[in-house]
Amino acid sequence: MEDANLIIDTVLLAGKIMIENGADMARVDDTLQRIARNAGIQSPRIFETTTGIVMSIQGGENSQVESIDKRRIDLERISRVNDASRAFQAKKLTLQQMYDRLVILDESTPDFRPVLKVIAAALIGGTLEVVYGGRWSDMLLTMGIAALGYASYVVLNRFFRTEFASEFIAAMVIGICGVSAVKAHWGINMGMIITGGIMPLVPGVLLTNAVRDLLAGHILSGASRMIEGLITACALGMGIALVLRFS
Repeated sequence: MEDANLIIDTVLLAGKIMIENGADMARVDDTLQRIARNAGIQSPRIFETTTGIVMSIQGGENSQVESIDKRRIDLERISRVNDASRAFQAKKLTLQQMYDRLVILDESTPDFRPVLKVIAAALIGGTLEVVYGGRWSDMLLTMGIAALGYASYVVLNRFFRTEFASEFIAAMVIGICGVSAVKAHWGINMGMIITGGIMPLVPGVLLTNAVRDLLAGHILSGASRMIEGLITACALGMGIALVLRFS
């Protein structure tokens, strides 16, 4: 068996990267169990939640906890952890090499630039406005409002510890822009414009993972993710409702 401390450090770091970047708990549990078993631990004891991971080795004195302080959606990092796990299983990497690769992945992997995220939000918003039955003539306007709303969300996240406040204010920005644009006769269907504008902020992946966790038996993680998704949806809905109430 490899060094116990190194095994635990590697498993905890892999789990931390996966959970922080939006992996469902069934995938996280399977990956961590495989890493531990391939390192020589027959019955690893690992407990994962959305806020932390605990691991110990049966018959050993080592036990460690890793806290999860941030959450986002980055499927590329999850894929890279899986690739490293498979390479370790195939004996293409030693445990130390895998740990070093995970450290680099955690600390040095660049995120998508904010400008690219805003462009993606604009494309999503404009496309879904048409898909949901809106007018083609409102598409460009919806793209602009979606981009502005998501840019507000990105900027506000730098000042708030929780995303709910950022989402609430970003929803208000989208609502104000949508209402103002229709009143200025720049757009026609206000409902579809606002719907398309807010779609990039809707927690679809979060709610999907919550359902998958519940179905896989990860009740604690599934329930916490479901609550987080519902609070996010409420923040978005309240931001829009507040604008419509006083417009």
